[in-house]
Amino acid sequence: MNRRIEALAWLSCFLLGISTAGLVPTSQAQTTVTLVATGSSLPEPLYVAWGDEYHKHHQETQFRYLPEGTAESSRKILAGVGDLGGGDAPISEKELKSAAVPVVELPTVLIGIVIVYNLPGTTGELKLSGPVLADIFLGKIKVWNDAAITKLNPEIKLPPQAIRVIHRAEGKGANYILSDFLCKVSPEFLAKAGRGDSPKWPVGLSAARSQDMSDKVHGTPWSIGYTELNLAQAASLRVARIKNAAGTFVAPTAKSIATAAMESKMRDDFRISLTNAPGKESYPISSFTWLYVPTKSKDPDRGRALAEYLKWVYADGQTMAEARGYATLPKQLLAKVAASAATIR
Repeated sequence: MNRRIEALAWLSCFLLGISTAGLVPTSQAQTTVTLVATGSSLPEPLYVAWGDEYHKHHQETQFRYLPEGTAESSRKILAGVGDLGGGDAPISEKELKSAAVPVVELPTVLIGIVIVYNLPGTTGELKLSGPVLADIFLGKIKVWNDAAITKLNPEIKLPPQAIRVIHRAEGKGANYILSDFLCKVSPEFLAKAGRGDSPKWPVGLSAARSQDMSDKVHGTPWSIGYTELNLAQAASLRVARIKNAAGTFVAPTAKSIATAAMESKMRDDFRISLTNAPGKESYPISSFTWLYVPTKSKDPDRGRALAEYLKWVYADGQTMAEARGYATLPKQLLAKVAASAATIR
């Protein structure tokens, strides 16, 4: 029933965008357009704020963002449905080649997937390594005072309580980013759970939305989960330090997330993994979040509106994202992404 309601909501917003595309307000000489996007819930607060701010200065354009998940977003855009999409995983080469229209993937900001936990009665910052984290999500490490965890945290008195694992539902970008990291540091995780937006989680409760993850970890003693940094901070969740490729336990911050990008070798199409990046100060579960954008709109007015919106995203939008605590694109990369966005018609 929920999926049916979401589908009807999406269709209503999309039809609204189509129906308003030809309306000309008496106070304006420009066509009014409502751009409709589906995408990941991780950057939803930023994208909604971007849309609201852009509309203040460009009354002829509205922006509707529906957080249906990375997988659903890419499916719709590849099928030629919607103006653009948002996701936290690069679309596969095979899918891109079979798309109804050519699609480019444009990174908007950098995000960090943080490990959140609920340990009543304890103080201090929890430290975890990739292999230990993989064993927790594989169900091999079952209690908080397991020797592998206590060895990393000698200053914390960990309880003999069962670890209550919480993971995201199928088709989510947060799954892709975390599993990408765990597959790099644990051959067993790669073999048993796999890399993707729908890993084969052997244990744990499922959380459909990012907000569900925050609520479940907050309300479940002895639990562990994962979400985007800004969402974790907004929910006042405790966040772990993660051991990176250089052997340093790094806290997720805008700076440590941006460092992971600067230490990584970039591709011209921006479709790269930033997890487990080199560098002493790199946060190891970092990633871009992308916009999936058709290179040419079926309607010229919508195409022009989208092109203007993207131009704003890679200028004023970056300043706004930084003010909200996000790690923005490094200047050299930003120039290249903006140039690619300028080719959208």
